[in-house]
Amino acid sequence: MNLELRHLRVVCAIAEKGSVTKAASTLGLAQPAVTAQLQRIERTLGGPLFERDRRGARPTALGELVLDRARVLLPAMKGLQDEAARLAGAGDPPSRYRFGGVNSPILGRLVHRLAAEQPDVGITTYASWSVDELAQLVAGGRLDFALTGVCGDASPSAAFGLSWREVAVDPIFVLLPQHHPLAGRDEVRLVDLRREQWVAAPGDGCFGDCFAAACARAGFTPRKLYEADVRGCVDLVDAGEGVALCQATFRPPAGLVTRRLAGAPLRWRLLLGWHPDTPAARVAGTVLETAVAAYTDALAPHPDYLAWLRWHPGFGAQPTTAGWVRTA
Repeated sequence: MNLELRHLRVVCAIAEKGSVTKAASTLGLAQPAVTAQLQRIERTLGGPLFERDRRGARPTALGELVLDRARVLLPAMKGLQDEAARLAGAGDPPSRYRFGGVNSPILGRLVHRLAAEQPDVGITTYASWSVDELAQLVAGGRLDFALTGVCGDASPSAAFGLSWREVAVDPIFVLLPQHHPLAGRDEVRLVDLRREQWVAAPGDGCFGDCFAAACARAGFTPRKLYEADVRGCVDLVDAGEGVALCQATFRPPAGLVTRRLAGAPLRWRLLLGWHPDTPAARVAGTVLETAVAAYTDALAPHPDYLAWLRWHPGFGAQPTTAGWVRTA
């Protein structure tokens, strides 16, 4: 048997997880299949790679040697694949737009505008709760643009080498049942929600920390937090089991209302990211302008928020001539 990269990935997974069973779960394979594969690898290399007992799997001296080489080869091969994907078709006009989004309020309108302006160009979308996953896919040439958000003054990770620009900055609103005692107000103080339970969508950004810090500044610690997808969050709020934070342009279903948080203690910055060494960089300016226009479209059903924005110039759509978002 010739040793292949997939075999090295198996060895690395076993070392990282400390057991064949956990490695099999990570790799999406059955445990017997991973065991059999490890045995074939060990026969090929001439000795055991792990000492295995009830406490797990620990690398032998031969295993450490293989791991040292694998940890060099696997990133190098991935880097080669990513570079090739990014450079493929670099001289051609764009024939497609591949967008990744994290709970984006404008993805639909952005796709609609691009499809109307460039009907011969293919457009695909990919959804993820992880900003890092989207950035990695863009850096690897598998997506052209990431449309995501960060809270406060935070920035996406610089590890993936993407360029980021602000599309818009919005204050965070709260989603309440229409019969909630605070629903009749135009804006709600965060401290007045101190006895509420909360619901939130998953994600790997810093928003949870920002929310906890905002509550601490208001003098309380948030109570129980339910985690669910967007639909589940809406259902929990509708059932009266909690309240939720939401984007300013969120359109609540019947029976629910959104209200501003007084003093805008939390901000959400909508960002567009791309890799500067890919064909997407040549059309990034156009896509950014279209994203800003899509955000403006999203404001139309919210006349009260539009009126508020006129008196708060630091919020709303950001000029496309504004500076880059720093990630380092």
